[in-house]
Amino acid sequence: MSGKTVNSAIFLLVIGNALALVSDVMIKLLEADAPIFQFVFLRSLITLVVLLPFYRHIDRKHLFAGASLHFSRAHLHLIGMLCMVYALLNLPLATANAVFYAAPIIVMLLSVVFFKERLTGLSLLAVFSGFAGILVILRPVDFSWAALAALATALTLAINAVLVRRLPAQQSTVHKLVLNYLMILPLCAALMLWEGAQWSWGVLFSALGSAIFILGYNISVLLAYRQVDANQITSAEYTGLLWAVAIGWIWFAEVPDLWFLSGSLMIVLPLILIGLQHRKRVRIANHHLSDTRYHPVRKQSASS
Repeated sequence: MSGKTVNSAIFLLVIGNALALVSDVMIKLLEADAPIFQFVFLRSLITLVVLLPFYRHIDRKHLFAGASLHFSRAHLHLIGMLCMVYALLNLPLATANAVFYAAPIIVMLLSVVFFKERLTGLSLLAVFSGFAGILVILRPVDFSWAALAALATALTLAINAVLVRRLPAQQSTVHKLVLNYLMILPLCAALMLWEGAQWSWGVLFSALGSAIFILGYNISVLLAYRQVDANQITSAEYTGLLWAVAIGWIWFAEVPDLWFLSGSLMIVLPLILIGLQHRKRVRIANHHLSDTRYHPVRKQSASS
């Protein structure tokens, strides 16, 4: 699948989100008292090593262009990784992933604040419904540090997504990823040494699997969005929640309750509707463009 058609791009996103869930499973298989800093260091190091063969995609003449912003995004990413690991270790797989889906909603709000974008009525519905859905899933009486960690993960994902717009446009995805992991590696190493945990082959195995599968997700997303407009296929991203429910149910015996199902629908459904709305607008715009291209007389008479 090349991602050059809508159907193949959707297929890539479905498979990519399944790979991301496998990465989450690799984390969830860690012991409850596993050394988190050791895991994050190993995953970051392995990811960097895997990316090195693609060095030709790195602009070595302008390697550190936008360094301060890269540094900020990298360490936000580190905080997000730590929070994600803690959330996955302490929450049901589907619950953690449902909260992670708050990220697109937070992106909407941040875009209003920093880029003066306007929210449509449907976007406002997505914001209010999404946050209400999070409360339904987590329920204030069940709130915990793990729930806060999941919310923090969504927040860091959203901030990083917004900050991407400020990065140098000429830098490739590989370039951005290499700088990201290169900049956090020293702090990761320091935290691992401070943690002082014994070496664990199980942690290495989980870090290796998580790094490879999450890179598989990134590649799938890159191929999907490179050839097809995002608004045509982005709703396929939410199949990740279906994967989370299925894997959590089958592998970890985590049966979703009515609270979870209701809250998930409140989060995901408005986002899917936004995607469908955008797709409809693009279809109408393309139809109008082709109509005016092949019927110039009609265009002139309409304007006269």
